[in-house]
Amino acid sequence: MGRRFDHLGDVETFITVVEKGSMTAAAVALATTPSVLSRAITRLETRLGVQLLRRTTRRLGLTEEGRAYLEQSRAAFALIDDAERAIQGQGGALAGSVRLSVPTTYGHHRLPALLQRFSAQHPQVRVELSITNRNVDLVAEGYDLAIRLGQLPDSGLVARKLEDAPMCLLAAPGYIERAGAPGSVAELASHSCLPFVMPSTGRVSPWLLREQGRDVDWLPHGALQVSDDVLGVVSLALSGLGICQTYDFIARDLVAQGRAVEVLAQARGRTRPFSVIYAPHRRLSSASRALIDSLAGNAQPGPGPGASHANPTP
Repeated sequence: MGRRFDHLGDVETFITVVEKGSMTAAAVALATTPSVLSRAITRLETRLGVQLLRRTTRRLGLTEEGRAYLEQSRAAFALIDDAERAIQGQGGALAGSVRLSVPTTYGHHRLPALLQRFSAQHPQVRVELSITNRNVDLVAEGYDLAIRLGQLPDSGLVARKLEDAPMCLLAAPGYIERAGAPGSVAELASHSCLPFVMPSTGRVSPWLLREQGRDVDWLPHGALQVSDDVLGVVSLALSGLGICQTYDFIARDLVAQGRAVEVLAQARGRTRPFSVIYAPHRRLSSASRALIDSLAGNAQPGPGPGASHANPTP
């Protein structure tokens, strides 16, 4: 009688090709050749009787059957990983890998300290980090987790809130010396403000302010505006080109270093939420669950750049 699962090597090849995005990249990762991988996937498709990948000269794409098989195969390998860790005993160190996608603001300014603590606790877990403002497709692109900003649409994904990140207004000391500091939200209209254009809508993102106990969504206008990477408005503000809105976790060090000053601190108090998301039908590995717990437990906002006059976070 033949072995029932002698094709698992071909399944792992299929997963790797999808995650790497091409036969060539997967061949490098697996220390083999693209032709070997192509034959492995052809064997797997023949065994299953369905086409898993659409192959063109430029790219690979999953069929509907391939997408479903990919999700179930990953879940099966996660079960094997968990079984191995369990049989090694509860006292064994957590191991494995987690693929995580995060936006630039969080990836550059919030995540490093959180990952430092996680890595100290679980040194054998490898975190494969993608820092991008593009909303990745978790299942199709092989990500275990993603951190997203804002209120999440009803996409079928599971979300766990990490924090409500406080916002503030920043400018360079040189700009304030030259243009003065606005004393009210209305006075912002006479200043050089640095708008950010949201890639998803093509519209300027409103500044979230609070005035006399009321929430105010104020639309900034200026000769300069930034799209794609919101960190661009911070860079422009630090160069003295105007006022921007950003997160406390970005502003805190800049203010402490004297590179920026908080503007219109009495209008602070609004926040934006960050959440970690994952696909509900995909069984999370122990490493992924541990990372979620670590991020959610540690992502607590510290004092703002103007802590002496900061309003409590709502």
